Amino acid sequence: MVRVRPAPGRPSRGWLTADGLTIPVALGRGGILANKREGDGGTPRGTFRPLRLWWRADRWPQPRTRLPVRAITAADAWCEDPSSRHYNRPMRRGPGEPGDRLRRDDHLYDFIVEIDHNTRPRIAGRGSAVFLHLARDNFGPTAGCIAMTRGNLLRLLARLGPKTRIVIG
Repeated sequence: MVRVRPAPGRPSRGWLTADGLTIPVALGRGGILANKREGDGGTPRGTFRPLRLWWRADRWPQPRTRLPVRAITAADAWCEDPSSRHYNRPMRRGPGEPGDRLRRDDHLYDFIVEIDHNTRPRIAGRGSAVFLHLARDNFGPTAGCIAMTRGNLLRLLARLGPKTRIVIG
């Protein structure tokens, strides 16, 4: 089990604990929210499972994990449009087409753990693209994801499998 809790007095910062590992994390600018909505900047409260690791094979070797793994391509994006039938799902996009690009110039998405937030059932407007990924240098708030240093994410990946529970809140 992985547990994520907010830091006292700092709703956009928190602590992740897993199997003897305790690491600092950045959370959504809205803190942890029980009623997550698209665009609110909140990290969803609840219990989730990791589904897959996406990683930048052009930048890093494949990390050790028990999760299914997929290399990120230039066409990979995530649908954040609640009116789309592809809402909160990965999709392929050509140059100039909309969607949250998974292949970014910065390093935030070099490793992404996709979790099962708002997947079964998918409800339009209840939040999309909630991942575990790399943090900014200053641990600035995310748009709703959980972010950490590369070293800590790699240590966490070695502990994650499809049956892991991620408890947020």
